[in-house]
Amino acid sequence: MLRYPLLHPPLLQALATAGHGSKVLLADANYAHRTNVHHRAELIHLNLRPGLVAVDEVLEPVLSAIPVEAVHTMRPDDEDAGTPEVWADYERVLGPDLPLQPLGRHEFYAACRSPELAVCVATGDGRLYANVLLTVGFVV
Repeated sequence: MLRYPLLHPPLLQALATAGHGSKVLLADANYAHRTNVHHRAELIHLNLRPGLVAVDEVLEPVLSAIPVEAVHTMRPDDEDAGTPEVWADYERVLGPDLPLQPLGRHEFYAACRSPELAVCVATGDGRLYANVLLTVGFVV
């Protein structure tokens, strides 16, 4: 029995095998979990039903398990639309030391299809632009 905030065995294994520079995608329910990820990336399904589990609910325990050096989000195509509301939740969880770095949609997809993507966590988060791409840091 673990006394640890993250208990999901397949996710723990996938994160344990990801090293410095690896990417971890926490994907919303609208994301193409099979076609917009690298074919070698581990796919972890947490999308039990729409709205369950949300990306920020996965983000918190993942941050307790791995060091993170960068966080990328998917920028809306319409730049006049403003900042997605969900980003405020991520900023609260991440704190000031890990600022969000938005990428255009196609740049974000390209980053997720790269060989550096080690893990894709499919969530049931229905909020728009709720995808988060973490870059694994190093242990000091």
